[in-house]
Amino acid sequence: MSRQADRDANHALRARFDDVVSQYQRLRLGLDDLQERLSSMSVTAESPDRMVKATVGPRGQLVDLRFDPDAYRRLTPEQLSRTVLRTVEQAVAKTTDQVQEMVGEYLPADSGAARFMRDGKFSSFLDRQDRVMREAGENDGR
Repeated sequence: MSRQADRDANHALRARFDDVVSQYQRLRLGLDDLQERLSSMSVTAESPDRMVKATVGPRGQLVDLRFDPDAYRRLTPEQLSRTVLRTVEQAVAKTTDQVQEMVGEYLPADSGAARFMRDGKFSSFLDRQDRVMREAGENDGR
């Protein structure tokens, strides 16, 4: 009877291992595609008054900034600078959303990396491991 139980346990472990390997292979192949998509990504935002257009790359870096020719006549320097900042912020926010969406296609939603993409907290990477260590400590009587 114990041999059958061992075989069943081994079969279950092998099936789980195959599943994990399959997930890893999907993720690994997807990373090349993701990297290519990210390298060609740019997002443009336009101010409500259409005086400023800002384009940012995948890391939120400003790659292009354009002004309507009337912007210099219609806006004071302070107004123009505030408009530029708000427009760049909008473009960066759009970029962040798109990057999170792209990365989410490859990572499990409950993974530490996916949580980090949503909340920007480095501790998100270790939340699961911290929980496991706490539970192991409780089970060891610590």
